Amino acid sequence: MRPESESQLVEALRDAGGPVEVRGGGTRLAWRPVASDVLETGGLSGVRLYEPGAQTLVAGAGTPLAEIEALLAEKGQRLAFEPMEARALMGTSGTATLGGVIAANVSGPRRVQAGAARDFLLGVRFVDGAGRLVSNGGRVMKNVTGYDLVKMMAGSWGTLGVLSEVSLKVLAKPPVECTLILRGLDGAAGVARLCAAMGTPYDVTGTAHLDAGLAGEDSLTLVRIEGLPGSVAHRRRALLEGACAGCDSVEGEESAALWRAVRDVTPFAGRTGAVWQVSVKPTDAPRLLTALEAANLRGPAICDWSGGRLWLLLEESAAAAVALRTEVAALGGHATLMRASEDYRAGVPMFQPQAPGVARLAERLRATFDPRGLLNPGLMAQTPVGPSVGEPA
Repeated sequence: MRPESESQLVEALRDAGGPVEVRGGGTRLAWRPVASDVLETGGLSGVRLYEPGAQTLVAGAGTPLAEIEALLAEKGQRLAFEPMEARALMGTSGTATLGGVIAANVSGPRRVQAGAARDFLLGVRFVDGAGRLVSNGGRVMKNVTGYDLVKMMAGSWGTLGVLSEVSLKVLAKPPVECTLILRGLDGAAGVARLCAAMGTPYDVTGTAHLDAGLAGEDSLTLVRIEGLPGSVAHRRRALLEGACAGCDSVEGEESAALWRAVRDVTPFAGRTGAVWQVSVKPTDAPRLLTALEAANLRGPAICDWSGGRLWLLLEESAAAAVALRTEVAALGGHATLMRASEDYRAGVPMFQPQAPGVARLAERLRATFDPRGLLNPGLMAQTPVGPSVGEPA
């Protein structure tokens, strides 16, 4: 199914007789726990409204992300939440779409300063699992359901409805970017430096630590600042005199390339193993890495958001999945399996098991917006959809 309009999308979902896998541009691995029809959103494409002065953009959910970024660049603007390009990491092809980015709430290194994708949403239009067209936000400031549907759709992964249109706030692109680099620190020392940098008043827009061997022989601890030339120069000097003492610095394309690698997790591209995205308190990141090392499961790590988000490359084993999620749960965080073999994905749920109260609330939301259970069924499953890893099929 490839609807070319909202009316066709409504008809497709009203007439659906079984499970539907919602697919944007196909740049991320699909979890396919059940046989299903594929609904592609690429036909719902095109920029409907762009007002640079008002910093507002409205586009169809199937609009290629590259098309939107090129249009914004012409006016010196950008998507400040810095969405990743996932194809290298995932080993996929296709074209990233705006709807896919919003459905997964894809947010890059700049989230520490600018916020997540959902924070830039002004409005959404979508068709739910019952074939109902829903509009929320933008010109329609309140919905009678009482739900904040704009925020709710970001990160719903297509399980509540299929996005047809998205309204976004965009921001100006600063003329200067500078990255301060410290080499050779271990994870704990790197995270401590990053947290110190974030605690300054110097408007840091990126903080990341990459293990040795991921971007050269030494580990890299990175702190980014952006803005007008004079402001960047002042903040650079202040950071070098304090939280970033001993750092080198790079600017322009050399700086941008470092952050594309962090954003897109390209150091893990082509490497064997399961890729996990883990969210914990930044100061808990070293504790998690130490626990994995003690269990002889530690793999390469990228600590983004000062350690608040970790990208981990682990072996595809039951022991690794259980140990990681046990440690993460103890820290009050969550671990999402982002890339793995098909067999491993069949036995390990994508998302961290939810607390009972949260799970009940999630089920009620899905029952409200997808009463027939059609949309990406099994994606949010709390238990394996196939045999558990390590068990016979």
